[in-house]
Amino acid sequence: MSSMEVPDPDILPSMRPHQDDAAKRYSMAEVERAQSAPEDVEEKGEHPNYDKVDSEVAKYSSSARIEISPEENTRLRKLIDKRVLVVMITTYFLQAIDKGTLSFSSIMGLPKDTGLLTPEGKVSQNFSWLTTCIYITILVVEYPQNYILARVPVAKYLSFSIIAWGTVLACHAACKNFVGLVVVRTMLGLFESACQPAFVILSAMWYKREEQASRVTYWYMMNGAQQIVGGLLAYCFTLITDGPLRSWQWLFMAYGIISVIFGIFVWWWMPDSPMRAKCFTEEDKYLMVERVRGNQTGLQNRVFKKDQVWDALTDPQTWCYASIQFTTTLPTSGLGAFANLIISSSLGFSNLQTQLLSMVLGFYIIIVLLGSLWLVKKFGQNILTMLGFVIPSFVGTILLMTIPNESFPQHVGLLISYYITLSFWAAQTLGLSMMSRNVGGQTKKTVVVAINFIFWSAGNAIGPQVFLSRDAPKYFTAFATHLGCYALLVLILLYFRFHLTRQNKKRDQLATEGVGEANDERLAHAFEDLTDRENPNFRYVY
Repeated sequence: MSSMEVPDPDILPSMRPHQDDAAKRYSMAEVERAQSAPEDVEEKGEHPNYDKVDSEVAKYSSSARIEISPEENTRLRKLIDKRVLVVMITTYFLQAIDKGTLSFSSIMGLPKDTGLLTPEGKVSQNFSWLTTCIYITILVVEYPQNYILARVPVAKYLSFSIIAWGTVLACHAACKNFVGLVVVRTMLGLFESACQPAFVILSAMWYKREEQASRVTYWYMMNGAQQIVGGLLAYCFTLITDGPLRSWQWLFMAYGIISVIFGIFVWWWMPDSPMRAKCFTEEDKYLMVERVRGNQTGLQNRVFKKDQVWDALTDPQTWCYASIQFTTTLPTSGLGAFANLIISSSLGFSNLQTQLLSMVLGFYIIIVLLGSLWLVKKFGQNILTMLGFVIPSFVGTILLMTIPNESFPQHVGLLISYYITLSFWAAQTLGLSMMSRNVGGQTKKTVVVAINFIFWSAGNAIGPQVFLSRDAPKYFTAFATHLGCYALLVLILLYFRFHLTRQNKKRDQLATEGVGEANDERLAHAFEDLTDRENPNFRYVY
């Protein structure tokens, strides 16, 4: 760093003198011009240190920023969307609909056929363990999954995971008791645990910071889409009343086979990285690497760095992301697993009505996520948007706990209250997109993503357990717990915004004082695998 009195402890020193990169070869005229640009400043930190750049990335990167026209950038983004975004959206839709099968099958005869009913005819507490066991598995395997994802071709590993979880899903149809269901649900958690971490990595690898919020929202919206399509398909499967298999068995079989077929397609269609994408020209691969330079979060690096582990563990934003996921997934998982039981038993609708009403819930989730994305694009305020969408969750939950359920108008009013409780999903989605945009350094990102999804799985594991069978059909304990989660979420978001704002002000102050590394428009160090705290030129989005 240039002349400074005392380095700020929140911005870790890392800049090295530049090294000669004349031996590197590039096929594009723009890259050659960037390399041969006059260098009238010889101070430390003006050039990339290629010892710190991944070898594959170095082959396709220049020593300084190359301007890409808006038209060219749009063309490249459309190419990437076709190969990457389409796969992420479809994969997440299949995963969401696969997980949703348990909720739909809960009123299609699965509890009765597998011995999960109490003598009184209610669904036993064992049913909640069919969701919890998935997330306990994810809790255990999340860091190993992230470690593997950082070191193998991401698309190929994702393809394998899809094929594996499709096979396990189809095996649900063969289960006759609780033990069999626990085994297949645990295996499902093992293979599905790679999905969301892979998407966070892919979003940061392929998309610019300003594009990542929309891309994360697009694939996360599939939670709503699965409610729509899943509700319609579940309604169709409910009409199956005879034959060799029960309706819920056909449901699992059909979704499992479709997932396996799609996993094979992903192996063929999706590239592992911009550098390995055989489907793109060499010139396009150079430009695809260059377009994410401004992210300053790195692109790929398979070297494990212990100092980045410590950086991740001591960074407050690591624990803020994790806490956001915990306080949102705990309500989500319970509401998801017990959604149809709440609507049918608690709110007084028939089974067929319940399947169709789940479609309305799906539309509402999509409206919430698109609405939050629109607000972020218009005002540039991620955390304030998250806070705004928590308010309806407070209102809906309080109404569910206090309004009696005796007449049809009250049934409808409580149903609407149930829908609006899920507004907090905006916070969950924007939290993921902020993580992909704000964490630099591949080892650090691996640790942060792993901790994030460990807390995510912990919330999902606990969520169904607070829906106690003795509280049915009002589930007062569960909804009271949800109110506590929303209150804690508000406190976390307020602190998080204060912290990120403070960090940006510190960096702006360094730039004002003339510290070159804090105001590097050339972005020479963008691919050096620096963490966000090591790079004083990095600015957080909040």
